[in-house]
Amino acid sequence: MLDPERLGDVLRRGPAVKEQVDAFRALDAERRALQHQLDAVRSQRNAANDGMARIADKKSDDFARMRDGLRALSTEVKEGEARLAELEAGARAKLLYLPNAPHASVPDGAGEQENRIVSVWGEKPTFAFAPKDHVDLGVGRGILDFERAAKMSGARFTVVMGKGAKLMRSLLAFMLDVHTERGYTEVWPPVLIKRHAMEGTGQLPKFEDDAFKTSAARPEDEYFLCPTAEVPLTNLHREEILEASALPIRYTAYTACFRAEAGAYGKDTRGMIRQHQFDKVEVVKFVRPETSYAELELLRGDAEEILRRLGLHYRVSLLCSGDLGFSSAKTYDLEVWLPGQDAFREISSCSNFEDFQARRAMIRYRPAPGEKARHVHTLNGSGLAIGRTLVAILEQYQDEDGTIRVPDALVPYTRFDRV
Repeated sequence: MLDPERLGDVLRRGPAVKEQVDAFRALDAERRALQHQLDAVRSQRNAANDGMARIADKKSDDFARMRDGLRALSTEVKEGEARLAELEAGARAKLLYLPNAPHASVPDGAGEQENRIVSVWGEKPTFAFAPKDHVDLGVGRGILDFERAAKMSGARFTVVMGKGAKLMRSLLAFMLDVHTERGYTEVWPPVLIKRHAMEGTGQLPKFEDDAFKTSAARPEDEYFLCPTAEVPLTNLHREEILEASALPIRYTAYTACFRAEAGAYGKDTRGMIRQHQFDKVEVVKFVRPETSYAELELLRGDAEEILRRLGLHYRVSLLCSGDLGFSSAKTYDLEVWLPGQDAFREISSCSNFEDFQARRAMIRYRPAPGEKARHVHTLNGSGLAIGRTLVAILEQYQDEDGTIRVPDALVPYTRFDRV
């Protein structure tokens, strides 16, 4: 949840948020004025109570007059407290829809065209033939089947078969092995998630249309399908006060992920780039505020390590203020080269949320014994999206005959070197 003190900073995201900020400020101003008024009425009520206590004759006209006045004041306080509760709930609801404020190092910009390329790794693979995209390669090798997936599930699903399925499983194991050797604790979390957990990380209420959920007669029986392992991993420490000595805490997890892609109609309809169900390995950190931006660089390095060991050409973009995700204060996108599309495509986002998620999920730490608890900073990144990594391998490692070489780092997992 956005710190109200940073309302001015969030306006860097562009004019679309100004109306939301103005609406919150108006409601908060009404709340503050009512709070001040209530404090004054409570003071009058206390004075009236004290005055009644000093009147010896409880049957006198003065006592009756003060009693009636006290009743009126008590009614005014009761009504004011009810209205104040409404205003506080309304202000919190508006805050839940406000995005995080960009960090000072985030460049201003309206959209992805103004993101900043900060590094490039490796060389674009060259071919003595016209490279195919992953759809033609995968269907040709009998490892991707979109038609049969559509028969059972509709559009935006894929069946991966044979050596392709083994390659997916190998990628999962390889990614988790790399992250655990770099200090992350492996977790196997639930993928059915309660509403409060989705609110804690910022998926709800704003992006409910992009979520899949179960039907239930009662709201408390409702579940959402996990959109990313960021949600269960971050909520592991919901409503907890952590020991400072335990920080940083680092988790990694694989989950199947589910997204309705409500805002992506007509986009990336070919192949595996944008699916309703996909697989991802995630990395999440809980850190001290003063170390969080150094930790972001380390987390980005952990995600890049996967791409480097696989020998995949990629670049890193720093997102501008207008392209940041809702909860993020700063994000690097890792974009892998896809020869079949002649384009770079996002394969990981590495983000620092500062205390935005911690405020929503009430995750704090105590800097030292006896000190007041503070909100932690949370970070997360894809390490990596498994389906998109498979796509990149198919396209970057293809040969003219349509076969695909397996990256050396994966051969110990697949036990074969060519698909």
